[in-house]
Amino acid sequence: MNIQKPALLDADAVIFDVDGTLVDTVDFHAEAWRRAFAEFGRDVAFDAIRSQIGKGGDQLLPVFLSADEVDREGEQLEAFRSDLIKRDYLPKVRGFPGVRELFDALLARGVVVALGSSAKGEELEVYKKAAGIDDLDLVEVTSEDAERTKPHPDIFSVAIEKTGVPAARTIVVGDSPYDAEAAGKAGVRTIGLLCGGFDEATLREAGAVQIYRDPSELAAAVRKAG
Repeated sequence: MNIQKPALLDADAVIFDVDGTLVDTVDFHAEAWRRAFAEFGRDVAFDAIRSQIGKGGDQLLPVFLSADEVDREGEQLEAFRSDLIKRDYLPKVRGFPGVRELFDALLARGVVVALGSSAKGEELEVYKKAAGIDDLDLVEVTSEDAERTKPHPDIFSVAIEKTGVPAARTIVVGDSPYDAEAAGKAGVRTIGLLCGGFDEATLREAGAVQIYRDPSELAAAVRKAG
């Protein structure tokens, strides 16, 4: 864990990943993908899929399917998974503790706060409500705004453009190595959170400059730093 002053306090904009960072959804996504693969005749282990959560479907599918299979079945498989998420999992989504406190503290300091997610727009609306931030004025970027999802930098690059804050004055908060990789390619530092299930060593290896347990611990560090 990190006991230094949170790096985001030196930033003019903070871009937050959502799944696994603000809301507890990683296992839901992994299970929905597992069920979708099974529906199309593929037996893919839950843990193998979970290790890829943080990527969008365009980047996850090629890990488990050949290029021909992606072309032939990828769109249908992802649509099936999307329906599962909406029907069976979105109603169960809960936000992690401390999200609203953290966002309020940053906004009170005049920091521009953005969401940079590989989720679809309609999913993001559910996540914002679950995290208690649906009434805030935030910059939002989803997979629908970018050509490629994480670990490509597109989502964060679009978010940087929307905030109008240079990459050097921006920091990303995320839970996966794909967040850190994408941020690094966009020229942005990353704070890693452990609440999505990736360990500290994995996040640091991907480029995270500080590590906190969850939004609540990060909010407490912001509060302590004054």
